[in-house]
Amino acid sequence: MPASPMILARFVLLEARRSGLPWLVGASLLAALGLAAFLSQVALTESIALQVTFAAALLRGCAVFLVASHVAASTLREVDDKGLELMLTLPVSRSAHYFGRLSGYVALGALISFCFALPLLLWSAAAAVALWAVSLAFETALVAAAALFFSMALVQPVSAIAATAGLYLLARAIGAIHAIAASPLAEPTLMHRVAQWSVDAVVLLLPRLDAATRSDWLVYGAPPPTQYLTTLLGLALYAVLLVAAGLFDFHRRNL
Repeated sequence: MPASPMILARFVLLEARRSGLPWLVGASLLAALGLAAFLSQVALTESIALQVTFAAALLRGCAVFLVASHVAASTLREVDDKGLELMLTLPVSRSAHYFGRLSGYVALGALISFCFALPLLLWSAAAAVALWAVSLAFETALVAAAALFFSMALVQPVSAIAATAGLYLLARAIGAIHAIAASPLAEPTLMHRVAQWSVDAVVLLLPRLDAATRSDWLVYGAPPPTQYLTTLLGLALYAVLLVAAGLFDFHRRNL
């Protein structure tokens, strides 16, 4: 990688360290541990499984939200302060600038993912936790790419975060939606067929986040290697598509 993208990535990480993000990461860890300890006192059976499942789900949601909100806030603050225009006056190409910022956000998401995986070692095997952490790192990388794309395209923090959250939640829920639409118990009417075809089309356009970073891996063991690698490859390919869309939009804009 050229020197300039690496320097930009370092600046992104330095900005994150100097912001309130480390405190939010610590607060998320304390909240997950505290709620898990509370559940251990009220659960009648399988308290360990309940603790690790709840903690993993909460930490995954916190990681996605922190990465998305930080990417949107950081990017739009640079746009509003005219820092982006100043950066583009330097001998740095737009592609290098985009890749540099994205690399920093991806590295930040990986750091958060592995920090959030550490408490899960209290309840689950190290191998399962490691696979969960790697999957979460891929998931946060996709979220970072989506948040950067929407921040550059929409130039509004609320709109960028809402669009990123909408994409993420729909990708998370599309598996359940597709299963409901394909249920054999539904009446075979024309409207049902149209709805099923529509859901099938949406499935093709979204990443299968419902198959990634699953909490049951920490309880029942990791998935088969082929399924795991296929899931990560799907996330990586979708992130590449978002990066390509972001670069196209960034190059066509007059700044």
